[in-house]
Amino acid sequence: MLKGFISFHLKRLFSTDKAFYDELRRITGLYPKNEELYKLAFIHKSASLRLHDGMVINNERLEFLGDAILDAVVAEYLYIKFPDKKEGFLTQTRSKIVNGDYLAQLAIQLGLDKFIISHAHNYYSNKHILGDAFEALIGAIYLDHGYKAVKKFVFKQLLRKHIDLGMLLRTETNYKSRLIEWAQKDKKEVSFQTDMESNIGLTPEFVSFVCVDDKVIAKGKGLSKKEAEQNAARESLKNIPN
Repeated sequence: MLKGFISFHLKRLFSTDKAFYDELRRITGLYPKNEELYKLAFIHKSASLRLHDGMVINNERLEFLGDAILDAVVAEYLYIKFPDKKEGFLTQTRSKIVNGDYLAQLAIQLGLDKFIISHAHNYYSNKHILGDAFEALIGAIYLDHGYKAVKKFVFKQLLRKHIDLGMLLRTETNYKSRLIEWAQKDKKEVSFQTDMESNIGLTPEFVSFVCVDDKVIAKGKGLSKKEAEQNAARESLKNIPN
């Protein structure tokens, strides 16, 4: 029942199952055994399928699994690649790789965006949907082929072909920390005022205002408090002297 139901909806995007199968092989470098797992990986919760018994079908569980597996694989890669680096460096570098914005970019590079079934329309939702689908794909690969296959995909298809580690290491992603460091150096008081915005859509948004010496200098939005504050801090750094 589940297989037929999901396949029916996926035909809106693919004329044949063979087309979907071939694309998965191209992207992952693997031979999918259970195609339905991969189809499920691209059904966002905004487009959840509901079976006759009330069961809701979307990619959230695969995303949860894929997030944990991806963390472990990237941690192993960095542990091997940087034998002399300390835990702090390894943690920060892993965070940059598994960052939601970066995963969304990778999803587009791989062509995952054309698979996704979603009813969300705003910018922040769409960005998260891409990253979530990427993690769900990792979960599907793990269930279909195991941990070694995920390692092969991440090591060979991503870290060697699509991720410029040198550039990533030079990229700043913790804008809030940078802003706080600037404030401490220049003896300024910085604070964040963050609230959930009223939203008639499926996903609530947060808005954060950055205040320096009680004056609002920038704002940012996001699907979480943390993301909103990071976006607000990034905007703030554009408005202060270097």
